[in-house]
Amino acid sequence: MSKYTREDILNLVDEEDVEFIRLQFVDMFGVTKNVAITARQLEKALDNKFIFDGSAIEGFVRVEESDMYLYPNLDTFQIFPWRPQQGKVARLICDVYRPNRTPFEGDPRYILKKVIKEAKDMGYIFNVGPECEFFLFHCDDNGLPTTLTHEQAGYFDMAPVDLAENVRRDIILNLEDMEFEVEASHHEMAPGQHEIDFKYSEVLDTADNITTFKMAVKAIAKRHGLHATFMPKPVGNSWGSGMHLNMSLSDLEGNNLFSDPSDEAGLSRLAYYFLAGIFKHVRGLTAIANPIVNSYKRLLTGFDAPLYIAWSSKNRSPLIRVPLSDDSHVRLELRSPDCVSNPYLTLAVCLAAGLDGIKNQLEPPKSVDCNLYQISDEKVASLGLQKLPQDLGEAIEALEEDKFIQEVLGEHLYNRYIQAKKTEWKEYCIQVTDWELNKYLRKF
Repeated sequence: MSKYTREDILNLVDEEDVEFIRLQFVDMFGVTKNVAITARQLEKALDNKFIFDGSAIEGFVRVEESDMYLYPNLDTFQIFPWRPQQGKVARLICDVYRPNRTPFEGDPRYILKKVIKEAKDMGYIFNVGPECEFFLFHCDDNGLPTTLTHEQAGYFDMAPVDLAENVRRDIILNLEDMEFEVEASHHEMAPGQHEIDFKYSEVLDTADNITTFKMAVKAIAKRHGLHATFMPKPVGNSWGSGMHLNMSLSDLEGNNLFSDPSDEAGLSRLAYYFLAGIFKHVRGLTAIANPIVNSYKRLLTGFDAPLYIAWSSKNRSPLIRVPLSDDSHVRLELRSPDCVSNPYLTLAVCLAAGLDGIKNQLEPPKSVDCNLYQISDEKVASLGLQKLPQDLGEAIEALEEDKFIQEVLGEHLYNRYIQAKKTEWKEYCIQVTDWELNKYLRKF
């Protein structure tokens, strides 16, 4: 059932004194874009008549075919609580359509919706709860971000050691004003690092919520004179920020299909098939879930990030773990993605990979219940463990080898994405870093 009708939104805009409405969408990298309109133009937008220049957006279309339509999703209407209360600002998340009124195949939200339909046709609803981590840093005298923080707090620390407790509180109160159900928040391992978890929901809502969450965190941090970054590894020799994804399938009536109390790990056969599908394609999907050079500086031994393709219901070190829960909340926690990733694409490829495991009744390897953060090379070899890609270049190669993930992305987006990532990797590889100069210049 729809949350809002067209008339509901027109009435809300009038009653709440909304003056500006942002028509939002994302590019292929998950960066939120928008066209702001005044309330007078809202009816035109709600009639799906608003045209924008798609050639200006990364990964969209050429200048010769630039005119595209934005179709607002009415249920995504939200008023930004942190903006002025006179002449308020609201938003609508939009789907992108071609001039012939067909969905644009390069729209990340459309790619996710296609996989959602496939799941529903099989009788499944995909539910996801994200755990989003980020850093809060000071800005310099010019207002530019630094990697400096005054605090030295660690995991689960409180004020006054945790100097940003009130910033997190402000973020959460604003999110709750936008109808988020925040489950928990806390200080993370590194100084200046934080985590906020919001309740799971159907996957499209989750993807929309992640984009909204990132925007809200940055806006409210700025109001406190801080810079919020979701960069996976902003500080060397310290912990990085991830986005763990708690995933489960339910039937169309909402019953959890991953649960089997008679199984040692509490997992159903369907859950094992889904898990095996993720494992089959995880190297190929890593270039989507960990999309930048910096992502791979997080996925290293020693900083509580997954390195090996393994699973367990008994410890937190593998790629996928089965958290302790009651039968109705049994889930798989994928621990490799980070918040820089495009949530629509990341969730699309995860769901598609899991469905592939179900269709082919794939079986995962046995669980690995030892501490993989401290495992020896000999033990890794004896268990036959594979690693995740160790850099963006390796991840690109893995994606090029996985035809299934390419098909999920579609030819249009895949070709543009892979070319952009190859360019990014080449630009990185030709850099000469300060570390190299300090290490080698005088010595050689």
